[in-house]
Amino acid sequence: MQFKTKNDNKIFRLEEKTLTNGVKFPLLKYHQLEELGIVEHCFTTREGGVSQGVLSSLNLSFTRGDDKENVIENYKRLAEALDVEITDFVLSDQTHTTNVRRVYKKDAGCGIVKELPYHDVDGLITNEKGLVLSTFYADCVPLYFVDTVNKAIGLSHSGWRGTVNRMGKATIEAMTKEFGTNPADVVAAVGPSICSACYEVSEDVADEFKKSFAGHENEILTAKADGKYLLDLWKANEIVFLDAGIKKENIAITNICTSCNKDLLFSHRATKGKRGNLGAFMYLK
Repeated sequence: MQFKTKNDNKIFRLEEKTLTNGVKFPLLKYHQLEELGIVEHCFTTREGGVSQGVLSSLNLSFTRGDDKENVIENYKRLAEALDVEITDFVLSDQTHTTNVRRVYKKDAGCGIVKELPYHDVDGLITNEKGLVLSTFYADCVPLYFVDTVNKAIGLSHSGWRGTVNRMGKATIEAMTKEFGTNPADVVAAVGPSICSACYEVSEDVADEFKKSFAGHENEILTAKADGKYLLDLWKANEIVFLDAGIKKENIAITNICTSCNKDLLFSHRATKGKRGNLGAFMYLK
């Protein structure tokens, strides 16, 4: 498995586990998060599952038209690869908000083996060990947070709406409220998502970013001759992290674009919506 990357920085490690059924199961992992020694985490690829057609093969969404049995089997394989049980996952309910919810052991299994007791939640935080935070993607931006002092974590979904409304800041604020998190103690990562070269937006979207990121317009927006813009969500989320008080040296920025790697990762933009969902996952050891 060879990804097209935007630079040669060794940001990720590709781990390929062999499951008990003999299937090769690849996972992307950040060196910077692994080195902390207190979390297990990953970002999935399209490979290693049983889903068919445009959803092939590791679709992790129950809402893309897949057979439920296929999605459950995909989660069972992921659980084995992460050394957890399928009942340890807790899922988001993403609707492009900046709503962040603290979850507990009682929430384990929600979204897979139990109905979700909440809605409109794009970010999850916890300080309970073994509870697998789970968010989903096909071009939008995964945000990982680890409070290295208070031993708490956060995982948030940030598309353009989440980014312009500063989901990263909302997650840090929620962790500060719930766990006493100091942003200076946080190690954070921007996950695989669509790159600026592939992400064209309309003028009205660009105008929202100009307002929200005043003074940084030239860093995140590139005007095109047709009146549209290329938007750099990676840089925008890095700015959000820095403004929230996270140290630059504690931030890992992806170099893998979902659209550039549509054969290995699901991309809504590259496939015109004919796709499954990737997942970002993290738990405290």
